[in-house]
Amino acid sequence: MTTTERPDKLSIIVFSGAFDRVHYALLTASAAIAIGIPVTLFFTMGACRALERPGEDGRPAWASMPLSEGMNARYGDGAALDAAFKSRAVATFEELLSACVALGVRFMICETGLKALGIGREGLRTDVPLQEGGVVTFLNDASRDGTVVFV
Repeated sequence: MTTTERPDKLSIIVFSGAFDRVHYALLTASAAIAIGIPVTLFFTMGACRALERPGEDGRPAWASMPLSEGMNARYGDGAALDAAFKSRAVATFEELLSACVALGVRFMICETGLKALGIGREGLRTDVPLQEGGVVTFLNDASRDGTVVFV
């Protein structure tokens, strides 16, 4: 695929509440923006947990996220898998999240997803520039010549 054949924008709906899937959405977003493809990440439903503030003990909310079927028996939760990634020189959740923020990925968080989970704006991270919106906002942001991916 040449650069003229690739999408002019990548729009990712991050729906899954599984840590490994959210991690991969961040990996995909950081790779796309690094090669010049603008990216919007739209977090909804269980994936919203990844953007919650750390607990009073300082533990990131994503650390308690479950894993996809087949992964949870080996690792247990997001913290364990993230530690395994780090030991194997795979980018960690925080490294990918920071890279996405630094490189200009657009972060949207679904109002409906937040309401469904009972999370208010005050419960979200402040180090990630989040735009609240709904599906209409997300679709209006997507490009006609772009790609929409559901994770």
